Amino acid sequence: MNSYTDFAYVYDLFMDNVPYDEWADRTDRLLREYDERIIPDGDDTLASEAGLLLDLGCGTGRFTRLMRARGYDCIGIDSSEQMLEVAMEHEASRPDDEGRILYLHQDMRSPDLYSTVGAVVCVCDSINYLLDEGDVLSTFKSVNNYLYPRGLFIFDFNTVHYYRDVLGDTIIAENRPEGSFIWENFYDAETRINEYDLTIYAADDETDGTYRRSEETHEQRGYDAGEMKDMLIRAGMEIVRIFDSDTEEEVTDETTRVCIVAREHGK
Repeated sequence: MNSYTDFAYVYDLFMDNVPYDEWADRTDRLLREYDERIIPDGDDTLASEAGLLLDLGCGTGRFTRLMRARGYDCIGIDSSEQMLEVAMEHEASRPDDEGRILYLHQDMRSPDLYSTVGAVVCVCDSINYLLDEGDVLSTFKSVNNYLYPRGLFIFDFNTVHYYRDVLGDTIIAENRPEGSFIWENFYDAETRINEYDLTIYAADDETDGTYRRSEETHEQRGYDAGEMKDMLIRAGMEIVRIFDSDTEEEVTDETTRVCIVAREHGK
């Protein structure tokens, strides 16, 4: 599983075109629409657990903060110390009375939480960093284990079509005053794994007009909706809804990103 290093510090700069606000609005709507949690009266501990939201692969916490702004008590976990460092810098600058997000340096395949949570979310194709179906299944089983009874799991992932036919072996580059990057993609049809090599030029705050160069390699694997549905069921969850993330219509052969809503269905 890959971990962001130097790219973590310019991630939000170059990902400002990602529709996080739209995803947060949709996630909030889906959580309210399909909520079947039974929150007991008079048991503050269980009520507190049922109200928690876990963000798997939270990265710099951008989506997590948006969900907090919509009224959720949030926990974020990520395997990249550098991404979490950026997330916690945001927390340090916020007033204490606005509610803190708990960030944990953990692997999404085997999270270690202190309680169950009412909902789990995983956005921006974090699931695609799991290159083996066994790892995906382990993640889904962990999610089901930590979900409060009838709690929801909402996540998205990129399809095989996206990596094979859209991203393919393309090269993406962007240049800004604060930094630049070159993103080279290499798709393997046999493994369905897309390797992308990042070359990053980040502005150095300590020296005028100079940039620090670094390189890192990431891998993501494409999956299809049917595979994900099967693994969710094997993990003990029930499927609530599967749809095209861009159109919110049915998944087709041209779908590049799929969103799934699943529900805890017994341990």
